[in-house]
Amino acid sequence: MKGALTILLLVLSNAFMTVAWYGHLKFKEMSWSQNLGLVAIILISWGIALFEYILQVPANRIGFKSYGGPFSLLELKVIQEVITLIVFVAFSLIVFKTETFRWNHLIGFVFLVLAVYFIFKK
Repeated sequence: MKGALTILLLVLSNAFMTVAWYGHLKFKEMSWSQNLGLVAIILISWGIALFEYILQVPANRIGFKSYGGPFSLLELKVIQEVITLIVFVAFSLIVFKTETFRWNHLIGFVFLVLAVYFIFKK
């Protein structure tokens, strides 16, 4: 249960992180934000990133072995990185319609899944 909750919180956290880091690149298409300066964009991104931390910190505490969770620190990090890439690819394909997912990306993801396998191998 703690493992599933950790992964769910990490997925939600990474969704906010991706929007905070890359969502502003679409602001020029939105009328309300066309005249915003860089400082305003940074503050908006920080506001979005706050929700990332609100989810990320509990995810790591719930999932970490020292707090009764199922994952080591290295396992948590690898899980988080794979989730980050999955969320980013989904975001880029849905929000940025000009991006494409090619075979070399797929091969790279296979290697990441292999990394997860080897990190978890006892």
